[in-house]
Amino acid sequence: MKTIKGPAVFLAQFIDQQPPFNSLDGLCQWAADLGYKGIQIPTWESFLIDLDQAAGSQMYCDDLKGKINSYGLEITELSTHLQGQLVAVHPAYDVMFDNFAPDAYKNNPKARTEWAVDTVKKAATASRRLGLNAHATFSGALLWHTAHPWPQRPPGLVEMGFEELAKRWMPILNHFDEEGVDVCYEIHPGEDLHDGDTFERFLEATGNHKRVNILYDPSHFVLQQLDYIEYIDHYHSFIKAFHVKDSEFNPTGKKGAFGGYNDWGDRAGRYRSPGDGQVDFKTIFSKLTQYGCDVWAVMEWECCIKSPEQGAREGAKFISDHIIEATEKTFDDFAGSATDPEKLKKILGL
Repeated sequence: MKTIKGPAVFLAQFIDQQPPFNSLDGLCQWAADLGYKGIQIPTWESFLIDLDQAAGSQMYCDDLKGKINSYGLEITELSTHLQGQLVAVHPAYDVMFDNFAPDAYKNNPKARTEWAVDTVKKAATASRRLGLNAHATFSGALLWHTAHPWPQRPPGLVEMGFEELAKRWMPILNHFDEEGVDVCYEIHPGEDLHDGDTFERFLEATGNHKRVNILYDPSHFVLQQLDYIEYIDHYHSFIKAFHVKDSEFNPTGKKGAFGGYNDWGDRAGRYRSPGDGQVDFKTIFSKLTQYGCDVWAVMEWECCIKSPEQGAREGAKFISDHIIEATEKTFDDFAGSATDPEKLKKILGL
């Protein structure tokens, strides 16, 4: 068993033009003051990290790490959720996902994909230079628009889709392997990797690449009505990153899993701050600890009701209260005795 590290916070949803949320120093001081011990860094925010410099300069990485450490914080993982999304974009989503790309690559899907692949590779090198062994990202999606198939999917479409997805990711995965860093795909609706079956399809398509791993976030499984506890039993050996985010699913006679095109506050399935939803975090922390998952517990705020400031304040304590110090003793050790083969034979009546 292994004690989960934390609490930590994903900075992405807290970025703002106002202090302290508009600078690395401000965010570090803010996080430390709230009791966080780690930060997960969104790499698309260049004022937090310059990936070009981080991939090319050990001195830059040492300085960055030193600055963050000076606040009593550690970097948990770098995140390329937005860039990873652009590794695989179906043309139906080109206009919307162009928002994630620099202006020079908009309206040019081929160049945008090449930029995304190169950027995620840089994050691998930067992670190694920063002493990290796990990285958080999205898989992108070529098949999501066929998740509820009508008209029915032609035979071979799904297999071809995952072959193409794996083809795009293999050079990235191989680079991560060279750098000694695991790729942790957040299993998430909207991605081709959105549950257990799709993760297995991708893993198989990559030839069981050893760098294919999971960022576990139970909130997305509640919205799918998937057993997020049993998921850990199936995939614990792949869980190398962990988002602590809550959610709830309250279907009515008018709406269910698909949400009726409503905004988040009006959907049956919606995200909540940790402790405000339906996720059984007590069991999750127990399972992850029991299986020895070496992860940071990273709070992610995406609540449709509670403010990010309150969510962050409460999140640090919520995680701290759920972290289990893994025992190194058995509760009945006091009643045990040294191994004696002759005594064992007597117990067995031999």
